[in-house]
Amino acid sequence: MSRIDGRETAADLAAYTALLEISEGLGLSALLDRPEPFTLDEMMAASALMEPAAGHLLRALLGAGLVEQGQDERHFVPCADMADRRYAAGYLSWSLNANRPYIDHAAEFLRDPDSAGAQYQRDGRRVAVSSRWIGSFGFYPGVVSEITGRKPRRIVDLGAGAGGLLIHLLATLPDSTGLALDLSRAACEEAQRAAQEARVGDRFQVVERSVESLVDDPSPVRDADVIHAGFVMHDVVGRPHVLDGVLRACRSSLADDGCLVVTDAVPYAAGERERAFSALFTYLHSSSMDVRLPTEEDWHEAFRRAGFTKVSSTPLPMPGSRVFVAQD
Repeated sequence: MSRIDGRETAADLAAYTALLEISEGLGLSALLDRPEPFTLDEMMAASALMEPAAGHLLRALLGAGLVEQGQDERHFVPCADMADRRYAAGYLSWSLNANRPYIDHAAEFLRDPDSAGAQYQRDGRRVAVSSRWIGSFGFYPGVVSEITGRKPRRIVDLGAGAGGLLIHLLATLPDSTGLALDLSRAACEEAQRAAQEARVGDRFQVVERSVESLVDDPSPVRDADVIHAGFVMHDVVGRPHVLDGVLRACRSSLADDGCLVVTDAVPYAAGERERAFSALFTYLHSSSMDVRLPTEEDWHEAFRRAGFTKVSSTPLPMPGSRVFVAQD
């Protein structure tokens, strides 16, 4: 199997994305992501499909090269580069499906964003799943390396979505506990399910709340060794007093020698590698979500206002994304 690269056609990427989204909706991602073969019976059990229907989907997955035949007609092996294909598919899924209301109703959002925003909302689960696919290579590795190297006892992930990052951290750090906070009920439910499936549910807590709520009640982040906020802090940037309040709540709640790790984006990154996706990301946030992404300098200044004395920032593979580490 060849890796996803510039030579692959748009048609191939479209097919991979659609088939992986269908498989995700049927609960089959765990089978497709594991290195060992899976059986037709396992696929039927996971998807609640009868054999004829499961066979139709398997034929498509085989035809597309996403799976290969195993030792017999009832055993199947995920393609060797599944992780690469899912990562590439994540950008298409996020751009066209997770943000579908903003595309279908672009004129309404441009003319009257408040009214359009009240009428059309994104599907929280689609956002969480596509973000997890992009994050697999786009920002998780850099964040995981930063956090695991600190060997934290307690990790809090703000805007955790489907919980993919936190679940991976807990699987890597068997002595750690974690709390996932997210406003989306669908994302929280998906995170709880995924944690149980990954066998870290006994160390995994889900809180369905907004990040802004930490200003009045910082209990979810209290005594955390690491607080991570992935692409959620920019949602409150337009209200500086709220952003400052959230950052101060995090700083005052950290355990001794703890740190705040913020993964987020900067606007209209100009480098050739970053410019196209960064332009789309910036446009969708400003035109449809009423979010003006801060520059790197803006982020550094916000951390300093909250009392952090040491702040660093590092580019990540996802175009326009940066990881900021703030501590005393």
